[in-house]
Amino acid sequence: MPISVTCPGCLSRFTVSDKYAGKTGPCPKCKKDLVVPDKNQEVVIRAPDVGVKDSKGVSVLKPLKRAEFKLSSQEIIVAAVLGVVSLSMAIFARVGFPEPPWYLSALGVLALAFPLAWVGYSFFHDDELEEYSGKERSTRVGVCALIFSVTWGLYWFLAYYMGNKTLADVDSVQFVVFLVIMFVVGTLGSLAAMELDFGQALLHFSMYFAVTFLLAMIAGVQISEPMSSGNEKSAYPAVNQQLKTK
Repeated sequence: MPISVTCPGCLSRFTVSDKYAGKTGPCPKCKKDLVVPDKNQEVVIRAPDVGVKDSKGVSVLKPLKRAEFKLSSQEIIVAAVLGVVSLSMAIFARVGFPEPPWYLSALGVLALAFPLAWVGYSFFHDDELEEYSGKERSTRVGVCALIFSVTWGLYWFLAYYMGNKTLADVDSVQFVVFLVIMFVVGTLGSLAAMELDFGQALLHFSMYFAVTFLLAMIAGVQISEPMSSGNEKSAYPAVNQQLKTK
């Protein structure tokens, strides 16, 4: 093996064959005589040992692994049951009513908010950060779910405030504006409650909105004029009665 040599005069570095170990010879650059060190005198620089080792010198520390997204078996079961029950109820509402009563729609919006916010957080939270758990997670998800469900109440309020007698009277422009407001409120709610970044919070609310909107369409709820089947009957008969008395 070659030996690394540093000239004490000009500080130039070079290697020589190990057969010259301990012998004197001229530096190839400055020509001054120097002694080639023995192999046991050669300085070897090693990286420092980091970590805790056992009595045999083997590291007992394991490298950190990136936590990957994974739903628990309980979350998968709850999501599957929730999906089947929600779809069944939507089909029942479509078949059993000319148009689902307002209280069934409100019940669906509230009932789906917590489980969808819970599963959505498991899916969209940053894997590099520690996930909320236990009571703190339940509290945060509860607040987020409440905000999510309020967005549909906000949609109804805006439709009524703009002079629509039924949701089926909401035109295309109003529909788009109302949805933008819903997404702003829902995304900000997810940002505040779950401390996601903006993109994750937007996806978090989008998941809730997509599921509830799809189920509403299956159930036959007249959300707006573009989504209406032409049925002029209000989705909220109690509201219509209140309007007539004014």
